[in-house]
Amino acid sequence: MTDKNSLMRQLPKVDEIIRCMIIERAVKAPEVLIKLAVKKEIDSEREKIVTGESTGCTRDVLLDRIEDEIKRQNQPHLKRVINATGIVLHTNLGRAKLAQEVSDQMKEIGGYYSNLEYDLEAGERGSRYAHVEQLLTFLTGAEAALVVNNNAAAVFLILNSLVREKEVIVSRGELVEIGGSFRVPEIMKASGCTLVEVGTTNKTHESDYVNGISEHTGALLKVHTSNYKIIGFTKEVSIEGLKAIGARHQLPVIYDMGSGLMMDLKAHGIGEEPTVKQCLFDGADVVCFSGDKLLGGPQAGIIVGSKEYIGKMKKNHLLRALRIDKLTLTALELTLREYLDEEKAMKTIPTLHMIMEPLERLEEKARLFLKLLNPCQEAEYEVVKTQSQIGGGSMPGVCLDSYAVSVYRTEISEGMLERMLRENSIPIVTRIYKNKVLFDVRTMSEEDIQTAADFLNQL
Repeated sequence: MTDKNSLMRQLPKVDEIIRCMIIERAVKAPEVLIKLAVKKEIDSEREKIVTGESTGCTRDVLLDRIEDEIKRQNQPHLKRVINATGIVLHTNLGRAKLAQEVSDQMKEIGGYYSNLEYDLEAGERGSRYAHVEQLLTFLTGAEAALVVNNNAAAVFLILNSLVREKEVIVSRGELVEIGGSFRVPEIMKASGCTLVEVGTTNKTHESDYVNGISEHTGALLKVHTSNYKIIGFTKEVSIEGLKAIGARHQLPVIYDMGSGLMMDLKAHGIGEEPTVKQCLFDGADVVCFSGDKLLGGPQAGIIVGSKEYIGKMKKNHLLRALRIDKLTLTALELTLREYLDEEKAMKTIPTLHMIMEPLERLEEKARLFLKLLNPCQEAEYEVVKTQSQIGGGSMPGVCLDSYAVSVYRTEISEGMLERMLRENSIPIVTRIYKNKVLFDVRTMSEEDIQTAADFLNQL
């Protein structure tokens, strides 16, 4: 048995390997990255020796590993990924895919100076929110609008501006938890208001809200359960019902809508999600929602509603900490402009296009994918029916019929193939179903399909 201490002594020194990588291997990378990679691989080898996983490796093998690690370290960590999961708004993959025109304009704005807070007509300081406020009020029918960096921030700002040190009544069945273990009760507490929960998990009546009102009540809050759905023996109070109660007691109705749908998908037979405009029409005084979910834009928290209430938010000093940057504003403005022509929006906004893509078109894409794959004795390729999801905490329980190409390799396990796809130069994220790797074409462009086919043909 090889002595572990002897193996440890044989490991080269960090400085020696750094010089070797620069002089012998002529590696072109910042020295700090070379040092990090060398230290990481030597530490890894040392750990393997301690655990008995390694009985030593040659100098050349170690240098090869270090060189591979330097190449990985020298690449941007955030990179383009092909989404072959069929989940349109995949939270872990960046949610909404932006329209091509939006991406192009972001390059223009990011690479030059811009009129972010400069009124070109007046020749003086302007408001960054002016770039999108008029569009939002026109599209939703609201009196005023404001945008912050995400919807949790929007809820926080609304409560801190309107009902700080007051009680806010919420149905127990709407005390949701969003991604990253952020919960509505915690956000409410941090904003400075006091939560008063009424009703039960599955049933809340108008009388529950009325009985919860006291001299300390500041608002009625409704939270759309966009990331789960309670079915069966249930009851919730509508916005109209809350508005009637609020009017009698002079309390504003705040609606945390979550997903933020601008177009009526019910008209296309998809889900039962209300639109922002409908929620305001039904009586909500303030509505907030995400920019990167059903809207199909960048991450943002959008607030629309009463001019009086949004005016108070604009005066809140916290707004500066929650404000959005020029790239987000660019992406949001251009996305909103697409909604001025709804027919065009369905084609140009990727989120809407993918959700509403006809089943026959998806089958055509899957068969195109299949034709691109070279016949192989070790592989079984097949076009299969499957189901996609909208994802992103939107429309829970709504499944979309779709098509996928299933891949089975006799010499590679499905787990190994899935990992190899993730480690491709352009990572391809898939899902496994019944020992096969599925490529759901709903979330794949023709370019994505070609890239995936090229990868499979090279195995």
